[in-house]
Amino acid sequence: MTVARPRRPPPRRRRWPRVLAVVLGLAVAFVVGVGLGESLHDNPKPGGTQTLVRTLHPLPLVPVARNTVTVTVTGTR
Repeated sequence: MTVARPRRPPPRRRRWPRVLAVVLGLAVAFVVGVGLGESLHDNPKPGGTQTLVRTLHPLPLVPVARNTVTVTVTGTR
């Protein structure tokens, strides 16, 4: 006759390593997504407009004539 031994319950698995791996995976996916989004946002679109800014310096003024000229108009309209 054999004596039945009581069965031991299977050893309990710890859940925290799996939870930690999932949280770390989600954090890595988030960081990669943000980096990809920023890199796509920073690239200029082809064929876009380009703005150039230039400073225009005034030309030198012509010296004023030293002679006085008088103009006389005759007749009326």
